[in-house]
This record gives sequence, structure tokens and C-alpha cells, in this order.
Amino acid sequence: MGGDVLILIPIGSIRTPFDDIEGMPIQPGGAADILGRVEVKPEYMEGLKDLEGFSHIILIYQFHRSRGFSLQVHPFLDDEARGVFSTRAPRRPNPIGFSVVELTRVDGWILHVRGIDVLDGTPLLDIKPYVPDFDTPRATRIGWLEGKTGKSRETRADDRFM
Repeated sequence: MGGDVLILIPIGSIRTPFDDIEGMPIQPGGAADILGRVEVKPEYMEGLKDLEGFSHIILIYQFHRSRGFSLQVHPFLDDEARGVFSTRAPRRPNPIGFSVVELTRVDGWILHVRGIDVLDGTPLLDIKPYVPDFDTPRATRIGWLEGKTGKSRETRADDRFM
């Protein structure tokens, strides 16, 4: 598999008030009142049919300003080095992220969202409806994050992953 290449073509971009990573929320929960727009390329507009019936959507995107990757990172909610795959750090072998956001309105190829925590101009790779019965596991463990997630709403980003 070493020489395999995957090419993903953005289907749009995400517009937010965040030009710089410093000071922005680290997770959507800390961005509960932040409004943004998802600008889908017009050629994909037909694929938005019926999306307005969902209260929340999953945005899959590229961490376009992240350079390189580290297999061990110091995540925002911990002082200890952790394996990148046990974190939400953007400096990953494949810099792909996702956010669950509230869909407030659909205007043609523009989706208005609330609870967005990404940089302005982030390339959008895909959109999926959030369906609790499909997307919410019944019993979970959260590993090293146990007892630490309460700080995620107040914690703001810095430049450690750029």
C-alpha cells in the first residue's frame, strides 16, 4: 500500500469568523453560538436536496493550514504526549477533520450553520446528515480524556498544531 495515492476534490468551502487558529474554539461545543456558512460548489447543489429536514449535519473537511504530522502530540486538554490517533489534533498523516454542526437554513448552495469551529476557507470534502440512532454509540469509553472534556468549551486553540 506504500505507493497508493488518494485524491479528494473539495465540494465547497466553509466560511467562519476565524482567520487565525489562536483563540478559536477547539471543539464545536465551545463554538455553540458561532455562525458560519458552508458554500457548496453550484455543481453539487442537486445533492443538497432534502438536507433541510435535518437539524444537524456532519461536515468532513481538510485541515488545510496544518503542515506535516506528528505521531505523538500534546493535546489541548492534557499535558502528556498522546498518540495522534487518540486525539483530535489536526496535524495527522491524513489531515481530515469533521464537525457536527446545527443546520439553521439552506439557501440554494449555501448552508447556514451554528456551532462551527474551523478556520475560514476550510475546504469541504463531504456532508452527511447527523442521525442519532446511527451516529451515537450506546456505551462508550473515552480513554485519557475521562474527566477532562468539561474544559473543552472554554479551551481555545493556539499554534501548536500549525
